Amino acid sequence: MPVESVFPQLEALLPHVQKPIQYVGGELNSTVKDWEETDVRWALMYPDAYEVGLPNQGVMILYEVLNEREGVLAERTYSVWPDLEKLMREHGVPQFTVDAHRPVGAFDVFGVSFSTELGYTNLLTALELADIPLESKDRTVDHPIVMAGGHAAFNPEPVADFIDVAVIGDGEQAVLEVSEIIRAWKAEGRPGGRDELLLRLAKTGGVYVPRFYDVEYLPDGRISRVIPNRSGVPWRVSKHTVMDLDEWPYPKQPLVPLAETVHERMSVEIFRGCTRGCRFCQAGMITRPVRERSITGIGDMVDKGLKNTGFEEVGLLSLSSADHSEIGDIAKGLADRYEEDKVGLSLPSTRVDAFNIDLANELTRNGRRSGLTFAPEGGSERIRKVINKMVSEEDLIRTVATAYGNGWRQVKLYFMCGLPTETDEDVLQIGDMAVNVIAKGREVAQSNDIRCTVSIGGFVPKPHTPFQWAPQLSAEETDVRLGKLRDKIRGDKKYGRSIGFRYHDGKPGIVEGLLSRGDRRVGAVIREVYERGGRFDGWREYFSYDLWMRSAAATLPQQGVDVDWYTTRERTYEEVLPWDHLDSGLDKDWLWEDWQDALDETEVPDCRWDPCFDCGVCPQLDLDIQVGPTGKKLLPLTVVK
Repeated sequence: MPVESVFPQLEALLPHVQKPIQYVGGELNSTVKDWEETDVRWALMYPDAYEVGLPNQGVMILYEVLNEREGVLAERTYSVWPDLEKLMREHGVPQFTVDAHRPVGAFDVFGVSFSTELGYTNLLTALELADIPLESKDRTVDHPIVMAGGHAAFNPEPVADFIDVAVIGDGEQAVLEVSEIIRAWKAEGRPGGRDELLLRLAKTGGVYVPRFYDVEYLPDGRISRVIPNRSGVPWRVSKHTVMDLDEWPYPKQPLVPLAETVHERMSVEIFRGCTRGCRFCQAGMITRPVRERSITGIGDMVDKGLKNTGFEEVGLLSLSSADHSEIGDIAKGLADRYEEDKVGLSLPSTRVDAFNIDLANELTRNGRRSGLTFAPEGGSERIRKVINKMVSEEDLIRTVATAYGNGWRQVKLYFMCGLPTETDEDVLQIGDMAVNVIAKGREVAQSNDIRCTVSIGGFVPKPHTPFQWAPQLSAEETDVRLGKLRDKIRGDKKYGRSIGFRYHDGKPGIVEGLLSRGDRRVGAVIREVYERGGRFDGWREYFSYDLWMRSAAATLPQQGVDVDWYTTRERTYEEVLPWDHLDSGLDKDWLWEDWQDALDETEVPDCRWDPCFDCGVCPQLDLDIQVGPTGKKLLPLTVVK
C-alpha cells in the first residue's frame, strides 16, 4: 500500500528550527520514484548533518546506482539537528527522507555509511526517531534491514547489537546483489521471516550478519574466538572490490545542494586504492589494489557532471590524486577544455614528492590560487620512517621553495601527534620544519608576506593496518606534547607570527580509539552515551569527553575492561582482534611484519613501482595492479564554446 509523505506535519515545525531548507528536499538531480512501482526500497543515510552528508560521494553514488535499477527505489536521509529532533519527538514526526519525506521505518533497507566512528550515536537517534528498535534482536519482519557500510564498517563490532548486517568494501555491486536477494525473498512471500532473509544474505559470503556469530572471551578480557552459530555461514566475510571503475562512472548527475555544504563542487574519483604503504592509513590499506579510472573516462564524467550541475569547480579525488599515472595530462586537458568557462580544478592534499609546479599551475589556471596543503605527517626523519612516509625535509623545503617562488604565499602542513615510538623531540621538530619553510619562503619570494599553517591531529590506531597492534597516546600526554610545541612556535620572535598553529586536543582521539578498535562490549557504552544525550560527536560544540568517560565507567568495568584497555594498551601477535573474521584482503602476517619494520624504522617502497611485498590482496582477487598510462588523450582538445 502507498506510504504517505510526512511533510505536512514536518512543514509546521520548520519555522521553529535553524536552517530549515536542509530538510525540504527537491535538489537538482534528486530522484523521487513511485513507491507502488518498486519492490525493493532503500533509505540511505550519512549519519551527520545535511551540510556534511549531502556531498558524500559514497552515498551519492549508491543513490544513483540503486535508482537506475528497475523496480528499486532509493531515498536519502540525514541526521536532524537537536532543535528539530526535540520537535519531532514532541509532535510524533518520524525520521524522514528528504526526497519524498517518507518515514524511514517503511523502507526495506536502512543503509548507513560510516566514514568515521563518531557517527554512532547519530545512528541510534535516527533509529529511535524512525520507531525501529535500537537492537537487532528486537526487530520484526516489518522493520527495515539496518545495514552498515563505509570505512568504519571494517570493524562493525561496537555497533553489532544495533545493525543487522554490514557490507565491507565497495558498495556499487554489493547493493545491487543485496537488492536482488531481497526482491526474491519478498516475491516468495517473505518465507522464514527476517531470520531467513538475514541467513540468505550471510550465505553469500559478502555480507556480515553479527547475530550469526558468537564471541567468546578469555578471563583476561581478550577474545578467545569468533565462531559462526548457524550452518552455512562463512567463518570469514570478504570485502567487495569493484575492479573496472570505467564501468561505474558515478555519479553521472551529482546532487546540487539547496543549502550551503562543506564542498561546493562537482567531484570525480580518479582512482581508488593506494599502495604508498603509510602504516597509519586505514583507507590506503583497505581499498587496495590501485584501480585507475582512464583519462577518457574522467573527461567524460567531468563533462556530464558539469552540464548536469552548473558547478564551477571540479575536485579530482582519490587518496593520493597526484599519483594517477596520467595526472599531468588530465589536469592540462581539463584546464584547456574549460578555460573560457573558468572552471577551476582542485586536488586533496598533495604529497610532497608528487608535487610539481606545472601540475599546480594547471590546477589553478582557471580558478583562484589558494594555499597549498602538504601532509608530511611526522616532524622528524625518524618518525617518518616509522610511519613509512618516505619524504625528507629536504624534499619538503625544495617543494615549498618552488611554490613560494612561483607566487604562492600560503602553505598548510598537516601532522599527527601520538605516533608509535614518538618522543617529545619528534614533535618539537615540527616547529623546526615550519621555521625552515618560512625562512626559505622569505628567501625565494623576497618578501616577508609568507604564511605556513601547521595543523595537527591526534593519531588513532585503526583496524586492518600495521598499527592495529600499537598503543595509543593518552589524551593527557597528547595535550602536554602539543603544549610544548605550541610554546616553541609562539616563542620564536623571528618566525612565530608567520606560523599558524591549529590542533585538536587529545580527548576526541581517545573516544575515536575506543570505537575504532572496540568489540561488542563497547556497544553498551555507545547506548549509554546516547541515552544520556550524546549526539553529533564529530562536532566540537556537541562532543563531550566527560560524557563518554562517565558512560564507559558505568558499563565497561562489569565486563572486566576499561577505556585504557582498548586505547593505550599494546596488542600482541597472538591476540584475536575483534575484526579478524572480516577479510580486507590483507594478510595478517604481512601486517605484523610491517609493524615490526615500523619498530625497526625500516621503510618499504610502493609496490606499484617496486616488486610485490605479498600483502595478500592481489593473489586473493586474482589480479594485477591496474596502472596506466593508457596513451590516450583527453578529448575534445579544443576549448568548449
